[in-house]
Amino acid sequence: MEFTTNKIGGYAVLEASGRMDAVTAGEFEKACGELMDAGETRIVADLTGVDYISSAGLRSILSSAKKLRGMSGEIRFCGLTGMVNDVFTVSGFAAMFKLFDTAADAAQD
Repeated sequence: MEFTTNKIGGYAVLEASGRMDAVTAGEFEKACGELMDAGETRIVADLTGVDYISSAGLRSILSSAKKLRGMSGEIRFCGLTGMVNDVFTVSGFAAMFKLFDTAADAAQD
């Protein structure tokens, strides 16, 4: 996986691309952890560039979300398409997290 980060308003935007599977899921968790270590508690994960997500990817999302909640923070998601959107819906993640079309939409309070 590859990541880029930027800021929109009070949110750190983590743009991910590639596959989020058993091999790469830890990279997502690490990238979120680095943002948290830098004091970011409001994160938008832009998954526009992610074309595959496995149960390991979902676990890394849950782990990161738990850590953020412990810091009184939150993670929001945007750019879900195709299979990734389907997995979020079937797994119940679509009901657990706030989902948006774009990072700009997600960064609105």
